[in-house]
Formats: sequence, C-alpha cells, structure tokens
Amino acid sequence: MGMKVTLEQSNSAAESCVAALNERFSGSGVESTVEHHSNAFKMAFVRIDATPQHWLAVAKFMKFDLSVNYCSMVTGTHYPDGPAERGWEVAYHMMRMPVSNVVPHTNTTHIAENLSGDDIPMEFEVRIAIEQGDSPTVPSIQSLWVGADWNEKETWDLVGINFEGHKNMHRVLNPHDSPDEFHPLQKQHKLRYHGHNEMYDDAQGFGRKPADEGRNK
Repeated sequence: MGMKVTLEQSNSAAESCVAALNERFSGSGVESTVEHHSNAFKMAFVRIDATPQHWLAVAKFMKFDLSVNYCSMVTGTHYPDGPAERGWEVAYHMMRMPVSNVVPHTNTTHIAENLSGDDIPMEFEVRIAIEQGDSPTVPSIQSLWVGADWNEKETWDLVGINFEGHKNMHRVLNPHDSPDEFHPLQKQHKLRYHGHNEMYDDAQGFGRKPADEGRNK
C-alpha cells in the first residue's frame, strides 16, 4: 500500500461504521463510538461495547456489512470485585484491510490516499462484559474468522472464559493434564514464587511446599 491513509479518511470511515452499527443495533444495549489512538497520528478506530447475547449478531454484521476480514487478538480479564454485571470481560481486536486472495504471480497495489468506503483500513475494538459467576460464556466467532480459533483457545486456557460453539477447544499454553478448573489468570489463584529448580520441576505449582504459603508471585 502506498504512503498512508489520511486522518480525514480514517475519521470518515470510523464515523460511517459507527453510524451503521448504532442504526442496526439501536436499543439492544450495543453501543459504538469513534475513538482515537494516543500516538502522534491520532488515527480513528471503532470501539464497540456489546453484550454476550448480541455478540454473534454484531460479529456477522461486522463481517458481512462492514467488511471486517481479520481477527488479530482476543483477551480476557477476571474482575472478582467488579459489579454484578461485569465479573469478566472479553476484548476482541479486529481489522478491516483492503486485501483479498490473488492469482499467483500477480499483485494489487493500493494508493492509500485514494481509498474510499469499505476499502479504507479500520481497527475495531470490541468489549463484552460478562456477569459475575463461575461459568463466563460468550459465543465463539471461530466460524466467521479463522484468526479467532487460536486466540479463543488461549483466552479459555489462561482465563477460563468459555466460547460457546468453538470446535476443538483445548489447552494451548498450559500442560494438557492441568486440572480442569485451573486457569492461571483468574484472580483467585495465588501463584507463589519458586526457586530456579522448583520452577522447572513444578511449573504450574500443583505440588507447592507448605513453606511457600503466602508468597505471592
């Protein structure tokens, strides 16, 4: 892609996406806003606050109506001391880019300043608050973006948030024989400090010595 998209293009594209989202999901509890990065360029991006029950509909609208074509990252957070409506949160980071499969030995060159409409690259940040409880769950978007496959696995493995409908969910960072309820980024786990040898002998801490009690990592 030649040069870079202008701030005016970025603002226009973000405002168009937000208007479409707010019109489509008005009254559903889904809210979309135009935000700007804090770096020197101050490029716009779209922030969406969605609910678990509407997330799949929002995701389909993003893909088929707003041309979002890449899921770059999924993260999850546990808020045990949060309000009843926000004990957990999932954040998706998505991209819309003017790329497509091409014929071998060919290429497409884009002039950034000439892009318009859905061809203007755009970032999307989706935040989904989940109520307090022992089984946080959101619908999986693995069937829409292949990039969500590994990222949802990682978020479940580390945080314990369930992605309903995900095919072949399994551990990807923790050992496969980890206890079913062990998700190290949940706040109730008090991971303790280990010496060099013990860290390698018992990386997950399932057999810690009593002397380690109370020593937070």
